[in-house]
Amino acid sequence: MVDRVPEACTEIGPDPAVTWLVEQADPAVARLARRDLLGEPVGDPPASRVVQGLLTGLGDSARAPYVKWTGAHWRLVSLVELGVAEDEPAVTQAADALLGYWSRPQRLAAVPVVDGRARRCASQEGNALAIACRLGLGRDDRAVTLAEDLLSWRWPDGGWNCDLRPTASHSSFHETLPALWGLAEYASASGDRTTLDAVASAAELLLSHEVLFARSTGEPIHESFALPHYPPFWHYDVLQALLVLERAGVGADPRTARARQLLVDRRRPDGRWRAARRWWRPPGSTGSGVEAVDWGDVAHQMVTLNALRVGAR
Repeated sequence: MVDRVPEACTEIGPDPAVTWLVEQADPAVARLARRDLLGEPVGDPPASRVVQGLLTGLGDSARAPYVKWTGAHWRLVSLVELGVAEDEPAVTQAADALLGYWSRPQRLAAVPVVDGRARRCASQEGNALAIACRLGLGRDDRAVTLAEDLLSWRWPDGGWNCDLRPTASHSSFHETLPALWGLAEYASASGDRTTLDAVASAAELLLSHEVLFARSTGEPIHESFALPHYPPFWHYDVLQALLVLERAGVGADPRTARARQLLVDRRRPDGRWRAARRWWRPPGSTGSGVEAVDWGDVAHQMVTLNALRVGAR
């Protein structure tokens, strides 16, 4: 699904943040800024340090695709967000392997059901389905399988959860957001309109909380929800939620206003935003969460780009 340019962002050429993105950002980010913020036609994706780093070793990473964060699953999420060409050979091969990995019948058959509710980390299939659709594989039988399974695993409130405790009664925002993204991309790429009810109900779950606020207290459900991150991986936050809701066609819903204002209030004097914290560690680090690339300032560029995409002005 092509990102829709919010009406509020169609005439923001003089904005210093837009100028910064177009003139100084990583070439892949600058291309997206020209396309989505200025409405300019763009050509093939240019050379990019981050894109090249994610492509390096991509084939090998498909052997264990879910390794955080160097596996092909995570690399492909980042690559499609950076606008990688869908006919890039390494990307095509890795996406094919990833679809095979997630659509294995024995894995899908092993999803536990507790008290009548499937307990599934639907962020996995959701991100994989979005990747497939962005890379022209939305009509692949394996993508269809992922979409059908996501539909069958929904909880009564419209979302998804992998919590095995019988007392768990509400969907997880972390698991719901990528599943929503995947199904929204699938509806667009495949032309299958039967998924639209699921997209609408999942979006309604988030909108009923004004994106990130607890109905009982009016405060953020979790402090991390109120902070923009990049890459978000599977984590829920205000910026990624607004972006996915925009892609699902409900970004203009009035119930997004408070969340958008939260982003506006985080804008720096130079007009930019910064990723508030990292879920990743640079290459060469020890411990878990080591990335395939050092995002560096590109993380802040992507946060700024996405904030402008959702109309945080």
